[in-house]
Amino acid sequence: MADARRGWDAVSREDAGAASRAAAAAAAGAGAAAVAPVSGRKPSAHVGEAASAVREDSVRGDSPYGSEPAGSDREASAYARGGAAGDRKSSARRGAVDPVKALMHRHRELCERAVDPLEIAAGLEAHGVTDRTATRFRHRDVFSLAEEMYARVPRAGDPAPQSEAPDTPRARADWALLTLLPGALCAATLAGLRFTEGRPRLAVAVVGVFAISMGLRAAVRRGPLRAARAWHPTTSTRAWTCGLLAYALLGDGLLAAGIEGGPDGPPTGGPDSPWPIALASVLALTLAVVPAAWCAHLFAVRARRRLATSRGLEEFASSVRPLLLGVFGLFLCALGGLLAGSGAWLGEPPAYAAAGALGALLLLARLLTVHGFTHAPAVILAATGTAEALALVSVFAGRLPGCSLLARPVETVAAAWGPGSVPALVCGGAALVLLIHATRTLTRASAHAAHGDTP
Repeated sequence: MADARRGWDAVSREDAGAASRAAAAAAAGAGAAAVAPVSGRKPSAHVGEAASAVREDSVRGDSPYGSEPAGSDREASAYARGGAAGDRKSSARRGAVDPVKALMHRHRELCERAVDPLEIAAGLEAHGVTDRTATRFRHRDVFSLAEEMYARVPRAGDPAPQSEAPDTPRARADWALLTLLPGALCAATLAGLRFTEGRPRLAVAVVGVFAISMGLRAAVRRGPLRAARAWHPTTSTRAWTCGLLAYALLGDGLLAAGIEGGPDGPPTGGPDSPWPIALASVLALTLAVVPAAWCAHLFAVRARRRLATSRGLEEFASSVRPLLLGVFGLFLCALGGLLAGSGAWLGEPPAYAAAGALGALLLLARLLTVHGFTHAPAVILAATGTAEALALVSVFAGRLPGCSLLARPVETVAAAWGPGSVPALVCGGAALVLLIHATRTLTRASAHAAHGDTP
């Protein structure tokens, strides 16, 4: 790093010397003359052309740095008009003589820690630099601009940029086996519930729930479903996720019993239970961790390969969007097959709509979290859990004197399409919102940075 810092300082001194000679040439009436190359580097741009470009950008109000303030543009215009001397004037001269170097100074930390040009391109996109912005730096797209920035960063013995997608994730036996753990533990718990009664059945249920939760935690801590430490879901997000799974297990039966005036007691998990439990849905959702992990792995691998071959942000987004939709559809097909198989094994009618919508919601939330977008999944999961809880509460609150109107919306929906339509509508709407959000965020190059450096 010491060599890199000395390189940065040397480059800054060279730029300052080039700027001084450009100012002298402009004062002598040679504003359109080219500035001579320094230390064998590429010839700098004409001062008159750079000043005109800066003035045009100032008039349009565009900034070459995306959403960041365009202070360097105003300083470059002041320099072209012969503004005051000082540090601001020196910074403006560098931007006028070599706009790419000004961009490198602004994103100095990104350039120093990047291991390949693709990482710089992802960082620039995250800061608002688009292909249109890159044209003002005399590059056709952000990828070409990132390649020049990577090549010009002073380094001491760093390897050459890679031509293939860096750090492409590979399938490993450890996380592949861990994804089987939740489904296997759930199946074992259900088998234990079938052969026990009374207090032993309660003990099996408690131990099984704890074992399944630990299996799910292990499955999402490794492999393609693992989120970086800075992007781990919060405690509230985990709580809402557990609440959604609990509703998938108990909610439909409790809602139906509440509409009919019950329940008369707690569920027992047997055929004589006061209200039914959707065991097939929970079994299918735990087994669906396997296709979820493989779909996430497929999406990550294919997206990074296309990132390596794309020559523009729009081209990359247009190629990744069908990939995302295809992976999402593949998961829904796998989940439908698991629901059918689980229902046949347990002798229950599969809840395709409710469980399918919940599975889609959880997959999209996890994909967004893995790629660094944690806010939208947290908000949507909380809103979905709140809506399902309010649906249950409204049914029982409607029994109070004068409060029958509270239960009428839920009762109307349940009477028309069944109790399972309530979670299907709630989770389906939430999944649709996350899908639209994912098509706009997971198609960015910055979402597929090799080391998770996305802000």
